[in-house]
Amino acid sequence: MRVFGAKNEIRIIGTRHGEKTHETLVTREEMIRSEEFEKYYRIPADIRDLNYGKYLELGEEKITTATEYSSDKTHILSIEEIIILLEKLKVVE
Repeated sequence: MRVFGAKNEIRIIGTRHGEKTHETLVTREEMIRSEEFEKYYRIPADIRDLNYGKYLELGEEKITTATEYSSDKTHILSIEEIIILLEKLKVVE
């Protein structure tokens, strides 16, 4: 491999137990409660009461339009883009 100068063979062995293609980092319900700060986001605990009427009968617009934050919605880096990022690390220099 170009980054580490490795000459070993790369074998594709298939999916291993527990591997995921994508992962949901923040659910849709968590997204509507999230608070944005200057350097981070905060997701407060879900403290809804058991009055489900306001969620089932009345509905809530934010829940309808919110989407989850998931790794399948991001740009997938090419091999070249990964190499460029790795070469910026001090341990790789």
